[in-house]
Amino acid sequence: MTLFVNARVIPSARIGEARGDAVLVRGERVAAVGQATRLHPDLAAGEEVIDLQGAVVLPGFVDAHVHTGLYARGLFSAALRDCTSLEAALQRVAAHLRDRVEAAKAEGTWPQQPQWIFGQAWDHNVWDVPQVPDRRALDAVTGSFPTALHSTDAHTWWVNSAALEALGLDASTPDPVGGSFDRDTDGQLTGILRESAGRAVDQILASGAAGDLTAQLEHAQRQLWAQGLVGVHDFDGEDVRAGFAALHATGRLRMRITKAVLAPDLDLALAEGRYTGSGDAWLRTGPVKIFSDGALGSHTCLMHEPLVGSTHGHGVAVTEETGLRDLLARSASAGLAVATHAIGDRANELVLDAYQWLAEQVSSGVVPASPLVHRIEHAQHLAVEDVRRFAALGVVPSMQPLHATADFELAERLMGDRPMASYAWRSLIDAGATLAFGSDAPVEPPSPLGGIHAAVTRQRPDGRPDGGWQPQERLSVGEAITGFTTGAAHAAGMGHLTGEIRPGMFADFTVLREDPFAVAPSDLPHIPVAGVITGGRVRHWV
Repeated sequence: MTLFVNARVIPSARIGEARGDAVLVRGERVAAVGQATRLHPDLAAGEEVIDLQGAVVLPGFVDAHVHTGLYARGLFSAALRDCTSLEAALQRVAAHLRDRVEAAKAEGTWPQQPQWIFGQAWDHNVWDVPQVPDRRALDAVTGSFPTALHSTDAHTWWVNSAALEALGLDASTPDPVGGSFDRDTDGQLTGILRESAGRAVDQILASGAAGDLTAQLEHAQRQLWAQGLVGVHDFDGEDVRAGFAALHATGRLRMRITKAVLAPDLDLALAEGRYTGSGDAWLRTGPVKIFSDGALGSHTCLMHEPLVGSTHGHGVAVTEETGLRDLLARSASAGLAVATHAIGDRANELVLDAYQWLAEQVSSGVVPASPLVHRIEHAQHLAVEDVRRFAALGVVPSMQPLHATADFELAERLMGDRPMASYAWRSLIDAGATLAFGSDAPVEPPSPLGGIHAAVTRQRPDGRPDGGWQPQERLSVGEAITGFTTGAAHAAGMGHLTGEIRPGMFADFTVLREDPFAVAPSDLPHIPVAGVITGGRVRHWV
């Protein structure tokens, strides 16, 4: 047994106040919460007492939507998030390429390495000249090195000519279902690959071209602990599942992973007998991930009315209605929950319609009844009349508060003055829905405290916009923390195991130097993370 003492223990975000100064842990589970003087006699001689130095202990924060493989690889790729111009992005890529070449020479692997150059998080919407880039600009700084750069929303690849050649793509390549290649006036590919048109690059990335993924995931685990995270719901592919499995097999996986199955891998998952909840306490199967549409930043979200000034019409239907319903029925019949990506109002309506259809199939006995929790990932822009449907259908809106504060200017420009419930956290909660919160990292930083601040203030850390964007959708601190604790647990079907600090639950705690219920809202993203405890063991401490 282990007794954690000298703490302010807040066992539930719903309570929001300390209910003791100590937690007693037996094995990997909470045995008791209360006063150290009462709990100390329960310890046997020689059992461990850990002083938490007056810190605040909360239920462990879980990020309900992370692309952990992309995040991990991004830590070793060209970082373009803060670039405010095409020129700045190109300079960053050129510097990264130089570093890769010098490292290959130092390791004695030159000229065999580097074979591919990767980068992340460019966003032409915030450049001083907001123009979509092309391969020729990239050719000028990368030459013959195949180069692929993910947009900040991870829905578009920007590649150079060498990458197009390596991928076997040219002007004769047709647009795939659910995606498109940008073309110039002569019909030549510009190097912008949208939605499913980028799958060939995804396959290169998954092949190991970006380095040792298992080692990168272990490094990422340390970075996620430093943000106060005890677990994530991962939405990357089978290569990432294999990487986590490798860490787990060697005792190095020490945060809880709920691993989604991507729709193209459904047959494999079914053949292996996976179902939601299969696995163990550290690496378990989550939902099947389906894409309904694209993204706001790439102008490919599916809308009832086209985005203002966009050349992409109503957006992209990545999975058509018939295909979506087929995937829902196959998944649910096999005991797999479904998490469907939907950004635009039309996409969200279609997905809610599909979940309603699935409920009818269950009630008629066509699909077996089960306690599966289905989700919509992002649920960013909703028709007002669709808000109430989430609770009515038991569908979890799995949302990312930092998207709202990052995107509000773009959303205002592209949405215009149409009636819309955008990032409608308050409206969804008031309608009875259970929110799960995440970051969509690496699209946004995997910072739960940053997400809590965004949900409470609807502002960026610099205070913009004054008073908060659409402030009627703000949440209380407790409601925001709930999204990262009990909300995330419910979405994963783990509400009986995680999300609160009470006997029988996993001893997974986020330890903070300050009380988020007591600080000014503007201070929330700046609260220092003291440590992370998972399975009753300290994994990170500063």
